[in-house]
Amino acid sequence: MQIIQNIREKGAAIVIGVIALSLIGFILMDAKPGSSGGLFGGGRSSSVGKVNGESIEYTEFNAKVKQAEEQYGGRVSGTQIYEVRQSVWDQLVAEKVLVKEFDKLGLSFSPKEMSSIMFSNDAPYTLKQAFTDKTTGQYDIAKVQEWWQQAKKSKGEQRDAIESQVVEPMKLQALYNKYSSMIAAGAYYSSWMQQKDNAEEKTFANISYVAIPYTVISDSTVKVSDEELTGYMSKHKAIYKQEAGRYISYVAFSANPSATDTVKSLEAVSALKTPFLADTNAKAFIARNMSSLPFYDGYTLKSKMAMAQKDSIASIPVGKVFGPYLDGGNFVLAKMIGVRQMPDSVKVRHILIGTTDPQSGQPLLPDSIAKKRIDSIAAAIKGGADFNAMVIQYSDDKGSKDKKGEYDFASTQFGDLAKEFSETIFYGNTGDKKVVHTNFGWHYIEVLNQKNFEPAYKVAYLAKPILATDETVNSASSKATKLSGEARDGKALENYITKNGIQKVDVPEMIKPNDYRLGGLQDARQLIKWAFDAKQGEVSEPFSIEDQFVVAVVNKIQPEGLPDAKTARPLVELTVRNMKKAELIVNKLTPTPTLESAAAAYNVQIGTAGADSSLTFKAPIINGVGNEPKIIGAAFNPTFKQKPSEPITGTNGVYVIKVNSIGSKPADSPEAIAQQANQHTRGMLQQMSGWFESLKKTADIKDDRSKQF
Repeated sequence: MQIIQNIREKGAAIVIGVIALSLIGFILMDAKPGSSGGLFGGGRSSSVGKVNGESIEYTEFNAKVKQAEEQYGGRVSGTQIYEVRQSVWDQLVAEKVLVKEFDKLGLSFSPKEMSSIMFSNDAPYTLKQAFTDKTTGQYDIAKVQEWWQQAKKSKGEQRDAIESQVVEPMKLQALYNKYSSMIAAGAYYSSWMQQKDNAEEKTFANISYVAIPYTVISDSTVKVSDEELTGYMSKHKAIYKQEAGRYISYVAFSANPSATDTVKSLEAVSALKTPFLADTNAKAFIARNMSSLPFYDGYTLKSKMAMAQKDSIASIPVGKVFGPYLDGGNFVLAKMIGVRQMPDSVKVRHILIGTTDPQSGQPLLPDSIAKKRIDSIAAAIKGGADFNAMVIQYSDDKGSKDKKGEYDFASTQFGDLAKEFSETIFYGNTGDKKVVHTNFGWHYIEVLNQKNFEPAYKVAYLAKPILATDETVNSASSKATKLSGEARDGKALENYITKNGIQKVDVPEMIKPNDYRLGGLQDARQLIKWAFDAKQGEVSEPFSIEDQFVVAVVNKIQPEGLPDAKTARPLVELTVRNMKKAELIVNKLTPTPTLESAAAAYNVQIGTAGADSSLTFKAPIINGVGNEPKIIGAAFNPTFKQKPSEPITGTNGVYVIKVNSIGSKPADSPEAIAQQANQHTRGMLQQMSGWFESLKKTADIKDDRSKQF
């Protein structure tokens, strides 16, 4: 389908492919991280971070960011750039963490392995992108081998670039695959473990218990001090340790169009309605008046029209104008240019005699010779020649040679095809046979079938966005400047807000150094950078963010480590309070309580659990009790058959239990046991999928990107 695809792209040249040998050199030229005077400039060598003491230099990081941006066609805007930087950082950290592990295990990558990958369909993306034949879609191994023979002779920066951009990624991927395979091979489920698990799954307990919920003691009677909170967190540092960050609030003054601005925009568009109606060249009129919607020189089926006003637009006579109407952020005038019946889909077949190479843009045949050849083909087919034979012998559209030159197109593809091609197949009739000229050469086209005809409309849309006036923007800016000038600390800011009835946004999440979102602000990177250089209580100058002027205040600076009691209280207070309640409950019980004495002490009932054989060692919950892991463990303690347990501090209360019996369910069949083993092995593999995060936790990673970006 190569030629038709190029027709869809309206002649966009495909750069990669025919000149692959020189292209790889061009792609890699001056791409070596850290090279001076190259594509990315020279001289800057400051670090953006360290992994296990090894620096990640600015030049290395920025070079990889630029390469990643190329995956978006070099057009990265808005918050995308932050996402790209984060992705590159994660990649570099992963590489440096993994390389250390590979070296410890002695994993290697031989030249023979490299050849087996490079010269196969498992080749890396960089090579496949450059050496895939755009006509056949096949990876051209012969050209890769030719290029590699030349590449091995290269020297200096180009050689280093080939190593860093082609060889090193290939090596890392191969070593990663080996490492992953070793981990997967460790997912071994031994027979003794399987027997133990089966026994635990089949063994069940029946217990009697007394549950004394923490709610028997009012929260108001149990005070939790700051010292108790910090003491608890100190014993559980792994859970509560935080990164350094900031807590920020802000006030935003909108610079979006006001009601007055909207009216002015509407009046401006309305003033164009009469001249638009009178003008005979809608395309030129739209271009001259800088419409935010370009002119589309084609017809659209009514069923494919997306605007809410499509019924009104479809009903206007040719030459008339409807509107203005509101569509998104635009006021729009719609002028009917033409109406016709058009199919929703068509089936065609064609033969192309190309005059231009779609890959290189170089001429293939003189136009006159191509025209004579297509005329001869048309005459031969008219005389009874087999169409498919003509396709195979003459057509330059290699993508359709294996399907008799046939294609199916939907009406939504009209604008993607060459104009002459589209008009022939959509505006003509089933059975039409025509010779048609496009930028790619001469086509012989037969329209085989057209389906689902309905009205289609050619409409010229003149659209103007609703914009804020300078007066609106200046007013918002002045308000922000006044606030910032009069309130230079947090207390003064609060007073100003209260006095003037302004709304403040308190962002509950802690902001980290590399963040770029702040509350509802999607691109607040510059404000966040300011916050990490500011003092606690400091108020910012106005920032222009997303049609708003924003003034922020640093409410709190959170150093790395445990949060203070005030910050942690919402997270920890309930846990510490329940611990204190548990102590009070236990103190009211006798040292060796019976079920009856425990129940009487708090006027609760004695309950039972496990009569349905559901209380096994691996049960996630106890029916009628809930999620209480300590109680599940105690239910299989044979000591508690003879006497009740000591009070057990659980998740939801304090418990005293007595084991009534411990029994076993019938053994499973060998088939069921084998299935359980397979499920367990798969579960182990899933658990192992988090191995890299475990490696990261043990690595010493220092992230200094916020100092650079």
